Amino acid sequence: MKTVLSGIQPSGKLTLGNYIGAIKNFVKLQHDYQCHFMVVDLHAVTVAQEPAALREQSEAVAALFIAAGIDPTKSNVFLQSHVPQHAELGWLMTTLTSMGELERMTQFKDKSSGKDSVGAGLFVYPSLMAADILLYNSDLVPVGEDQKQHLELTRDLAGRFNHRYGEYFTIPDPYIPQVGARVMSLDDASSKMSKSNPNAGSYIALLDPPDVIRKKISRATTDSGREVVYDPANKPEVSNLMSIYAECAGLTLNEVAERYEGKMYGPFKKELAEVVVSVIEPLQERYREIRESGELADILETSARRAEAVASQTLNAVKERMGFVPRRTLK
Repeated sequence: MKTVLSGIQPSGKLTLGNYIGAIKNFVKLQHDYQCHFMVVDLHAVTVAQEPAALREQSEAVAALFIAAGIDPTKSNVFLQSHVPQHAELGWLMTTLTSMGELERMTQFKDKSSGKDSVGAGLFVYPSLMAADILLYNSDLVPVGEDQKQHLELTRDLAGRFNHRYGEYFTIPDPYIPQVGARVMSLDDASSKMSKSNPNAGSYIALLDPPDVIRKKISRATTDSGREVVYDPANKPEVSNLMSIYAECAGLTLNEVAERYEGKMYGPFKKELAEVVVSVIEPLQERYREIRESGELADILETSARRAEAVASQTLNAVKERMGFVPRRTLK
């Protein structure tokens, strides 16, 4: 069985975009692959985090993974910081990474633009991301378009290690769904729906109350004209809403277009809101059960132990190939 690894940062509220673009696919993948799904809290601290908020959001993301349908008896759901081998292999990967490679990373350029001071962690975190993937010799990595560059670096580092120290790492491939991989903002379809957007009306959070979801969709920006037609080039706003409808209702874009042929935006947005609520409400109910029952801590610990068993084998093999003296345990 091939291995899949992916993770989401606990640096804000998970959105409908995270669900459609990532978590929904995680649920599908778990049936055919050995899956490791992380809350990447070490990545989150590349920018300053309020400690209490980081703890709460880390647990919330893990609970939402499970509430969405990830089965912790089939897949590992754990916090990155609970498996210390991530940080150690991350350091070793920085020794294989050139400054030029990191300077070319688009996300670093975007996040550091206009700032007087930028933390070193933000600069080197692609090396940690490579370590995350390579620790489990992952075959597939679900990534959005904005992360493809980081996966290419991971592939380069795996090949560089193999060339220098002998064949060991699997060269991972991206898993990018054809539909639903990129949900755009409700107020600007040229930007990805993001939990870090300061305008709360631009995204639907997975824990938004149903009435808030309805209000946000009713206020979502639409293109000029009245027709519900999928045309990303000329009608990007309504095309984005149609993509959300298709993903939440389990329909094709053509079926959505046929359903609203001759109808205007008003009825479409009203019914879209109910479709979204019908998906999110059961998820929220399951989320509350998980948080209130106290089962989350046990799930995270069990998964971390399983993940660490794999990660420690990988790290030991890497260190042996690189020439580190192995530790001997005293009897």
